[in-house]
Parts: sequence; structure tokens; C-alpha cells
Amino acid sequence: MEKVVIIGSGCAGLTAAVYTARANLQPLVLSGTLPGGLLTTTSVVENFPGFPEGVDGFELMQRMQQQAEKFGARVKLATVEAVDLSRSPYTLTVDGETVQTQTIILASGASHRHLGLESEAKLEKKGVTYCATCDGALPVFRNQPLVVVGGGDSACEEALYLTRFASVVYLVHRRDQLRASHIMAERTLAHAKIKPVWDSVVTEILDVKQDKVTAVRLRNVKTDASSELACAGVFIAIGHVPNTELFRGALDLDENGYAVLQRGSATRVPGVFVAGDCADHVYRQAVTAAGMGCAAAIDAERFLATLDQ
Repeated sequence: MEKVVIIGSGCAGLTAAVYTARANLQPLVLSGTLPGGLLTTTSVVENFPGFPEGVDGFELMQRMQQQAEKFGARVKLATVEAVDLSRSPYTLTVDGETVQTQTIILASGASHRHLGLESEAKLEKKGVTYCATCDGALPVFRNQPLVVVGGGDSACEEALYLTRFASVVYLVHRRDQLRASHIMAERTLAHAKIKPVWDSVVTEILDVKQDKVTAVRLRNVKTDASSELACAGVFIAIGHVPNTELFRGALDLDENGYAVLQRGSATRVPGVFVAGDCADHVYRQAVTAAGMGCAAAIDAERFLATLDQ
């Protein structure tokens, strides 16, 4: 039986792994389908303390994993398929096998939010993507007009990255100003290759019949006017959805699916703690996720200590 199982291997999960491993709890980290979390899809992280020149997101997560493993954490490429929190020890079904544990740290993060269009689903990986650093350098996108949908920091980062390859980057946003931080908005709007398309939403991605992206159909939210914008790719950066569906009914979730915390990182289930973007709908930063991972690890360690008394 495990003392600590950590679900997720992003900043929150691996920080929790470092702390629980140093406490000699030998945590088992279940990485899920995206080891390292969404930060591995980021090119340069400029706002994580200790890296004045910035650090590649994938490299940062590799370092975190190595640090956790140095102290005895076990990182397993595996997915949790079912949970039973009705009694302790808790039972997880992991890739068809049963794992029992005294405590759980849920650090499953969040996934990219989709537009919800039928054409979006049909053209995913055929010109529709959610990660510029993953796909932006593909030959199909080079020297072509590209569209980024969104107005936050992530959208700005996607647009700036794509200027390395695209002939022009259209940044489509439903408002008349960006939601991004001041420095990111300023940097984005100052770039000669980035053309903002304000007050607009994508209503369809063309062309499903050709089995590739050729354009987007837009609707102006103020005038209701429709238009088409030719492009070879659509990069969607409109936020994230917490990866908590597996725990619906077992834990308290808010209307948007974020885990609801009781005190500190604790949930209503004793011994089950939460950290990172699956609970944080306010800050959603790598450093805050790491801090929450630290807190969850300390809470789990203290909970386990009460069991030994």
C-alpha cells in the first residue's frame, strides 16, 4: 500500500513529489497522458523565479522530475481510470490495476478549452491545434497566414512564437482589447507580423471538405457582420478546463469543475488534498501551482503523522 499517490506531474505534482520524497514518504507520481503538464508545451518561461534568462518549459519540468526522483519519488507513466474514496485506504484503478493509498494529492492540472465547433473537431491535427510550440514549425504552417484565437497571456505567447514561421499572424479576440498582462499585450501589439482582429469570434473553420484549414469564418460581436479570413492554421488559446471529471461525485467541484478546498489544500475527504490548476481558477501560474504543491505535500505529511499517533 502506498503512503502518498500524486496524480499529475506538472509544477504542482512534482513539487509535491519533492516535498513528500524528502519527508521519506516515497510518493508514487502518476504522470497521466501529458508528463510534465501543459508547461512542457511552452517555449520560454520568463516568470519562474531563479531563471533570469528564462527557461524552456520542457527543461524546467525535466529538472523538477529529476529533483523529485533524487529524493526517492517514483514517477510512472500511467493514467487513473477510476477512484473509490468511500473508505480508507483509498483505491485507484491505474491502467487496469488496483493501487491502494493512505493519501492522495490531486494535481491533475487543466486541459485546453475548445471552441466547441463541429469543424474544429473534424480539423483537429489537420490545421487546428492548441499548441504553437508543438506544431508551429511544421512545414504546412511556414510562410503562411495563421490565426490565433484568444486574448490572454497564452494567446499572446502563441502569436509571438508563430511570428517565427508565419507570413502574418491574425489574433482574433472577442473584445476590443487584450486581457493579457501589460508587458505581453504591449509586446504582442508592437510586433509587425501580428494583426489584431477585434470584437470577433470564430463561427466556423474551413474547409472540412478539403480536409485541411483554408480559412475561418468570423462574426463581429458588435455589428453581427460575417467575414472570412484566409489562413493555413488555427491555434486556439482560450483558456483551460480543469481535469477533475474523474472525481465528480467523490469530491466537491464548483460549477466550472474546479476542486473546492476546505482548509489549506484539504478536501472534504480526509487524506485527499488538491494542488495546482485543477483547483486554482484565479492565478493559474507555474509558481503558484508549485506553491500549492508544497502546501499539499506538507498537509499530507501532517495527516499521515496523525495516523501514527
